[in-house]
Amino acid sequence: MPEKILVVDDEQSIVELIRFNLEKEDWQVVTAYDGDEAIAVFEREKPDLVLLDIMLPLKDGWAVCKELRKVSAVPIIMLTAKDEEPDKIKGLEMGADDYVTKPFSPKELIARVRAALRRASQAAPASEHVVTLEGLRIDIDRHQVTLDDELLVLTPKEFDLLLVLVRNKGKVLSRDVLLETVWGYDYGGETRTVDVHIRRLRQKMNEDPARPRYIHTVHGVGYKVEEPR
Repeated sequence: MPEKILVVDDEQSIVELIRFNLEKEDWQVVTAYDGDEAIAVFEREKPDLVLLDIMLPLKDGWAVCKELRKVSAVPIIMLTAKDEEPDKIKGLEMGADDYVTKPFSPKELIARVRAALRRASQAAPASEHVVTLEGLRIDIDRHQVTLDDELLVLTPKEFDLLLVLVRNKGKVLSRDVLLETVWGYDYGGETRTVDVHIRRLRQKMNEDPARPRYIHTVHGVGYKVEEPR
């Protein structure tokens, strides 16, 4: 079955443009035109990915993203006419996995959708099902992370980022390497994206950046994971 994508935008011309390009790639498309409808369609259709505009009637895209994150880790790509960093960062902190700034090229949109779907469905190597550190357990088959036997609710990108760091325990990974590995395409130098996801991971793991248990910052280079001491 082809993946199903929910497109949420209050401009019908934008919705139809996106629908046309997604359906050319053989994806199913369902639509919504305001925030309340977006949540209702999401619950009914259970899409594999959401393309979510920020400026929506009734409930804006940030509020919708926050609501969806309470019940699902499905990939969310924000659509915004604003090219300002604070708006991008806010979307990521609300739980979005990516963003596309209007006006966008259909080629870029398709590339980002394809990358997000691939990452969400990427199977683990056959020989590896669970990755562990002291107190931390990453169940790859179930896409679950537990810390001191408590389940962490992570987005797909947070899960992938943590898994990459743990798999490379003790190795410093630059922001560019993490972008290429986790996001799967050229992110145009937006290395701040990595910092935002690291900050969210630390918050969910109750990590103190000054005295980290797992995730260490290597200033001027990137990040690494170490065994707790």
